[in-house]
Amino acid sequence: MRVPFALALGGIVSLVFVAMAGLSYLWTPYDAEALSIANRLKPPSAEHWFGTDHFGRDIFSMIMVGARTSIAVAVASVGIGMGLGVPLGLWAAARRGSWLDEVIMRGNDLVFAFPSLLIAIMIAALAGPSVMNAILAIGIFNIPVFARLTRGGALSLWQREFVMAARVAGKGAARISAEHILPNLANLLIVQGTIQFSVGILVEAALSYVGIGAQPPTPSWGRMLAEAQTMVSFAPHMALFPGLAIVLTVLGLNLMGDGLRDLLDPRGRERTA
Repeated sequence: MRVPFALALGGIVSLVFVAMAGLSYLWTPYDAEALSIANRLKPPSAEHWFGTDHFGRDIFSMIMVGARTSIAVAVASVGIGMGLGVPLGLWAAARRGSWLDEVIMRGNDLVFAFPSLLIAIMIAALAGPSVMNAILAIGIFNIPVFARLTRGGALSLWQREFVMAARVAGKGAARISAEHILPNLANLLIVQGTIQFSVGILVEAALSYVGIGAQPPTPSWGRMLAEAQTMVSFAPHMALFPGLAIVLTVLGLNLMGDGLRDLLDPRGRERTA
């Protein structure tokens, strides 16, 4: 079976940024938080590969550390979404048509009515801006995404013969959901998790851009763009490289999600064989 090109390309791009984030714990060309006014606004060179910002900080080092922040936020927020949304979706599907199913679905609609940015602003107003509040806001928004996806996939599986056989064998709804429904939804959840991972990175950058994500001195791609917006005319490298980091990471993850869908979907396997 041949690996889809989108999966290979997306995987390579994503692994590069994951490797950068991991390496930043051990090494960066310069201290990402160290100020050096004498070196401010230097263009890309052999000394500073991506140049320096208005405080003299090395932009490449900041992007490496910023990757760490973005990936941590995305992983945690997807974990919250899957950890709460998948059980809720399974529970709603097992109780289809009941008051419980209705409550869960209407609760999902309520969360969907508030975009993650608005949720983050509400949380920041109560608890102050921080990385943890950004994780909480994105995670809350991910819960109905996974709940709806799980419920929709589970409803079709509850009509399948192997599930009916399990019911005849005396298995309860919880056991059937864990042993038969969830394993058959794994491929679908993996693909959606990859997509939500890219959404998490994009939203984290947006939250940091408006000042309610990662706070100084922690480097963040979104805040790097916010700081560069008034200097684009004479220091375009300040906006170019963090912008490219966001675009390439999100593109790589979306390509990987498309490739995984083609690889894990039986119809996709026929196309890529």
